[in-house]
Amino acid sequence: MTNQQTQSSNGKEPSMLDSFIPLIALVIMLTASVSFFADNSSFGPNQIALLLAMGIAIIIGIKNGYKWHEIEKAIVNGISISLGAILILLTVGALIGTWLLSGTVPTMIYYGLQIIDPSWFYAACCIVCGIVAMSIGSSWTTAATVGVAFIGIANGFEMSTAVTAGAVISGAYFGDKLSPLSETTNLAPAVAGSELFEHIRYMLLTTIPSISIALILFLIIGFDHSSANVGNTASIETLTATLESTYNISVLNLIPLAILLVLAYKKMPAFPAVAIGAVIGAIWSGLFQQELILTMAKEGSSAVTAYITVIWTAFFDGVVVNTGNKEIDELLSRGGMSSMLNTIWLVMCALSFGAVLERLGMLAKFVESILKTAKSIGSLITSTIFTCIGTNLITADQYMAIVMPGRMFKEEFHKRGLHPTVLSRTLEDSGTITSPLIPWNTCGAFMFGALALTSYDYIFYCFFNFINPVVAVIYAYTGFKIKRLQSES
Repeated sequence: MTNQQTQSSNGKEPSMLDSFIPLIALVIMLTASVSFFADNSSFGPNQIALLLAMGIAIIIGIKNGYKWHEIEKAIVNGISISLGAILILLTVGALIGTWLLSGTVPTMIYYGLQIIDPSWFYAACCIVCGIVAMSIGSSWTTAATVGVAFIGIANGFEMSTAVTAGAVISGAYFGDKLSPLSETTNLAPAVAGSELFEHIRYMLLTTIPSISIALILFLIIGFDHSSANVGNTASIETLTATLESTYNISVLNLIPLAILLVLAYKKMPAFPAVAIGAVIGAIWSGLFQQELILTMAKEGSSAVTAYITVIWTAFFDGVVVNTGNKEIDELLSRGGMSSMLNTIWLVMCALSFGAVLERLGMLAKFVESILKTAKSIGSLITSTIFTCIGTNLITADQYMAIVMPGRMFKEEFHKRGLHPTVLSRTLEDSGTITSPLIPWNTCGAFMFGALALTSYDYIFYCFFNFINPVVAVIYAYTGFKIKRLQSES
């Protein structure tokens, strides 16, 4: 990306001060948002901060000679990038609603409580999510299905849902990162000019040590919980008894999950695959949860009316279960497309802000200054890592965090004799991995919507997502396994 690509005939290049002012304003406002609104900061305050920061950037752009119509066009184009993700978000909301009504998620919770021990629960979450994500190539689908079930199991064990979410996300992104079915795993080598399976093999060098350390940490936390809660089975018995009395628990309820995993494995795109999963969940509701549907329907409704209204509502507004136990009701009452609307609002605001910064040449200005200071191989790779993280922060999209830095640094990596796999691995070690840690990023917003936890709750427990970039920086400065052109080592 060049300055000429980001400027119009009338707009001039922004100064470094111009470029930093919107970012500084955003950081200050986001800090104030968390300070004043705490866990509710993602329900509107963060969106307003992003819009106000975007407004500041627009004022600077107009001062530099840009016209409103070209800035507006950039905003529209920026939002259009998110339309695919928005469709997936809406269908995931519908899927969670129908799978809660059909008993698919409650059945996963029920059986999970039978076979998983608290002492290795967090590590098991990470491993299972890693295997599923590697099989289907989607961290989002993994978190929205298996991850939701693990959150329910954590409630049953009276274990931390924040640590559980961290384990789910760590495993999901580990598997997604190494799966040849994953979009990001294919995108990174395409941008860098490396070959897919060579890229995956090279990523193992940083990924395996990172996930190993993360699993050790999850085991340590799990052992601590087990020793502090020996014999505490009352909550588990209460949850399993409530699930049995509320739902028709059967292994047949897991068929929608099996079908979705097969569709994903067959490389069906996420939107139609998840939509089909939601529809199958609705069909399963009518087949296996008749009593529950009748209890949810309005009093005096006929059976046909009850089936139509309750299942229909599950698609757009989720389900509300009344078991008499407040904690269990909160666990099982959620989902629906409407549950994702706040997340969609957050994504649109964040992408609009990033699009304005790119259109006004502010992102290109940062890259120019970075290359001036990156004198060594270690500093170049580290600069790329921080650029990917910064792009995740600014543009709120992991694909942008791979494509933009990849375009920016590809030529420089080649000039310094680095093999394309070094760049592709670096893009994944930072751009892919850190995206769910940022509340306004599409990935962070998705995890918030799917797991019903804000990133401020789980962020410190996503050990793999933190460790992987650090390992990449260590490799960069030590020169360990940094592959050169015309080198096999």
